[in-house]
Amino acid sequence: MWELIRSNKRKTWLLFIGMGMLLLATGYILGEAYLPQGGGFTGLFLALMIWAFWSLIGYFKGDSMLLALSRAKEVSHNIHPQLFNVVEEMKIAANLPVLPKIYIIAEDAPNAFATGRKPEKSAIAVTAGLLNQLNRTELQGVIAHEMSHILNRDILYMTYAGIMLGSIVLISEVFLRSLWFSGSSSRRFSSRRSDKGGGGAIAMVAIVLAILAPILSRIFYFTISRKREYLADASAARLSRYPEGLASALEKISSTRLSFSRANSITAPMFIINPLKKQRSSLTGLFSTHPPVQERIKILQNMSRGVNFVNYQSAYQMVTGKGIMPASGLKDSETRPIRKPTGEVSEPASSPIKKRELGDLMRVMNGFVFLICLCGLKLKLPSGFKQSSITCPRCKRSIRTPLAEMAALSGVAAAGSLSARKKRKAMQDAPVTESQKKPETIPYQRRSSGWETMNCTCGNPIQLSPALLETTIHCNQCGRGIKIRRS
Repeated sequence: MWELIRSNKRKTWLLFIGMGMLLLATGYILGEAYLPQGGGFTGLFLALMIWAFWSLIGYFKGDSMLLALSRAKEVSHNIHPQLFNVVEEMKIAANLPVLPKIYIIAEDAPNAFATGRKPEKSAIAVTAGLLNQLNRTELQGVIAHEMSHILNRDILYMTYAGIMLGSIVLISEVFLRSLWFSGSSSRRFSSRRSDKGGGGAIAMVAIVLAILAPILSRIFYFTISRKREYLADASAARLSRYPEGLASALEKISSTRLSFSRANSITAPMFIINPLKKQRSSLTGLFSTHPPVQERIKILQNMSRGVNFVNYQSAYQMVTGKGIMPASGLKDSETRPIRKPTGEVSEPASSPIKKRELGDLMRVMNGFVFLICLCGLKLKLPSGFKQSSITCPRCKRSIRTPLAEMAALSGVAAAGSLSARKKRKAMQDAPVTESQKKPETIPYQRRSSGWETMNCTCGNPIQLSPALLETTIHCNQCGRGIKIRRS
């Protein structure tokens, strides 16, 4: 496996250097065409400065930029315990040194991506729609895929390739737009190079290079992206030991009709499935950021003899008629048996319960606080709610509004990327009233025997396991007792 990772690192460095040389060549030719004497070296210097600047930005702040572009918010264990449990399982299976930070994107469309320059500085972001539509086994397959990108050191190199692509496109766009807005550009090229007799030829070469350089770099970028998706699928099958889980998740994600409003051409290659519908319509095309989804699904479904790179290579050859793994990767001959399915079946995403759970999760991400009346009615208060009490519309009880907790949660929601430690500190620093020092016990009626999410009156979401036997539990945020009633 490590031989395979080193092989991919070497290929990516060659890609990085090749795109860098293309960037420098573009800067030199455009400088020769557009600037007076010494323009080629001036363009070369500017291209080198752009390359260095964006490389440093991408290395130290690339993950933060991608998460900010996707409007992802870091969450604590209380928001979605099952997600944290699955990430921790895959972290142990991958033998990563630290648990990646976990982010949720407030989008209905299911998708996920990973980012970070190294395993110690990594993050996994999933959409609220993914958590709503996938069962635990499918979620495990997706997290295993993203954990594989971290394990295989894909994210840093993909970020660098994206930076090179962006730099080349930037220089080319500036040059072509200058021609568009300046009708006398061609005359300037001719007059500046008339003494040498090559002004027209240099101008033509510059225009052709400005058009072709972004296209060529984009082809290289997308080609390496597609290859890494296959490797991440193979590694995910080894980590989860259940290829069918990832295959089922890919089927659900690719078949969604929901649009992803927070994706763009920069972040699209990072996701497990291309979130841009226009590009997804031609997955087999030259400019596709991802391999064909149905092909990936068939390969995973054909891994019936065990989970290792050798069996993935056999399944890949069966579907495509060619190989994908280099010889070093095929040394992985230890076959891990495919585990038995858990039998867990997720409810349709269109069911009223799943729609309500998705809405509740989105509201928590946006700073809402949930209050549960003694009659069982759930009241959803926005972060800007200012009244000290609210009347239950069902039983007419007056319910105290936890303004201090809401103010702390509102600050956390506004910051978006605050860590769970900072969130807990904000809650601890909030003033505590007498009624909060002696929290009351509240009842809760279970709706089903499966996984179920409820909310304490302080707004803290609590997930109830199917194996829960206790009749009374306590909120780990406000200390209230919750008496569980079973139907």
